[in-house]
Amino acid sequence: MTSNKVSVVLGAQWGDEGKGKLVDVLSETVDLCCRCQGGNNAGHTIVVDGKKFDFHLLPSGLLNPGAISIVGNGVVVHVPSFFDELAKIESKGVDATGRLFVSERAHLVFDFHQIVDELKEVELGRGSLGTTKKGIGPTYSSKGNTFKFYFNYLIRTASRSGLRVHHLYNEDFPEKFKIIVENKRKRYGNFQYDIEGEIQRYKILAEKLKPYVLDTVKYVNQSIADGKRVLVEGANALMLDLDFGTYPFVTSSSTTVGGVCTGLGVPPTKIGKVIGVVKAYTTRVGFGPFPTEQLNAIGEHFQTVGAEIGTTTGRKRRCGWLDTVLLNYSHMINDYTSINLTKLDVLDQLDEIKIGVTYKVNGKTLESFPADLNLLGKVEVEYETLPGWKTDISNCRKYEELPINAQKYVERVEQLTKCYVEWIGVGASRDAMIHRKK
Repeated sequence: MTSNKVSVVLGAQWGDEGKGKLVDVLSETVDLCCRCQGGNNAGHTIVVDGKKFDFHLLPSGLLNPGAISIVGNGVVVHVPSFFDELAKIESKGVDATGRLFVSERAHLVFDFHQIVDELKEVELGRGSLGTTKKGIGPTYSSKGNTFKFYFNYLIRTASRSGLRVHHLYNEDFPEKFKIIVENKRKRYGNFQYDIEGEIQRYKILAEKLKPYVLDTVKYVNQSIADGKRVLVEGANALMLDLDFGTYPFVTSSSTTVGGVCTGLGVPPTKIGKVIGVVKAYTTRVGFGPFPTEQLNAIGEHFQTVGAEIGTTTGRKRRCGWLDTVLLNYSHMINDYTSINLTKLDVLDQLDEIKIGVTYKVNGKTLESFPADLNLLGKVEVEYETLPGWKTDISNCRKYEELPINAQKYVERVEQLTKCYVEWIGVGASRDAMIHRKK
């Protein structure tokens, strides 16, 4: 950890890279573990002493009894899911009393947002985005940017109609709640929804939530000033970022290092180490171009051996070779200080391993990852082929214990990305991690 600086863990691909495990490992040495964006559309799985913990909305650092966990202002919070997830984690022996807090500025996800999420997907039809139907997009839309037609022009405006945690404690909450639901009905039709019942439900939930509500902006910044060790857990990943991902097949928040600043109120000068989590191959959930996807036995191997089923969605993930064009684009935006290469053990049985190194269209090399998805769908990927190691590496705990060919793979990833591979995941359990110090 960097002294008096915030350390950050971010997804470097399309998500599901295994960020939660690294956060769990690093959380053992921190005072605060913070989420800065996303909602319960995220999914991090951690295995400790044979127990499996699934995190969606709560920070993965909650497993460290000595760390405070913060759900920051940039996170959108579905309160019932917050308590459901907390109850499941506490049922496995975790005591979160007095060390879990939610920003008073965090926007609220209501059940009507989830209804609207499904209606929007139906409306899009064949152009649907493949969302998790958790209401995340509609909530972020209420919070910030939306689009309206004025005199046949499509204008980007700020909706600013969302409700935040602190609104739960205002006398006019019921009135504001009714207005936002009725506005959604005007847009999507008179969908069935018990407004009065929901208002009464949230009166009870608001009282239950009150002990967790905090001015986290002040708290986190004061903690940094006091020399506390702060770790930020990013949700989703760079390629799902609203601005820099494969738009429109993206999430609704800023998944980059910039999202740490806006999602926690932390100034850029306070950010130190930024670790990019990279799966040793590539996966994505949902629709959109995927240049290195393997619709063959290799893809099935990754899917089966890597247990590639979404923690949140339950959907099988699409799988392909590692893509360093994508990684270099990701590294350019987030400037990773090091990489955590995860699930290297999934490659154990392969005779040879490929790495995507170049995109070409009509014989011409692309200089970077393209914004145009039509162009991305046409790329031909040039690969480098490395020999496999055909050895079980799941018990390796030091870099020198890895087979030579596994070491060569790691070092080639370093060369292609120009970023040091500091952490290497070789299995599902908490201790199946190699820390490769410089």
